[in-house]
Amino acid sequence: MAGNITFSIIKPYAAKMGLIGPILALINEAGFKISAIKSEKLTFEQAEEFYNIHKSKPFYNDLVEFMSSGPIVAMILKKENAVEDFRELIGNTDPSKAEKGTIREKFADSLQKNAVHGSDCDENAIIESDFFFAKKERF
Repeated sequence: MAGNITFSIIKPYAAKMGLIGPILALINEAGFKISAIKSEKLTFEQAEEFYNIHKSKPFYNDLVEFMSSGPIVAMILKKENAVEDFRELIGNTDPSKAEKGTIREKFADSLQKNAVHGSDCDENAIIESDFFFAKKERF
């Protein structure tokens, strides 16, 4: 059964480019409700821990460096079938391959600077949400 939460991060590139508002507007228009939201700057160590699942991949070090390079916006989003619907809304990780109208097609600069992170499964949505938010921070 599909879950009703997903986790997302508006990445440093998108925050720096002033895209937080437009991205949040698209999320809202797609019917997602924000259960928790915060802006923060990850330390290098926090980024390493969060992306530990990718540690063996060649892009890991660049990803950690990028994700700790500036402010991010972390959020838990609610909607029926949240993970799958959000993955559809954000589009392919490579913006050149993302469908027209998706967040990454509209706002990403490159594969690495792809504007947003979205959980890839219900289990990771919970793990990633727990990394950023205490239970008392969720509504």
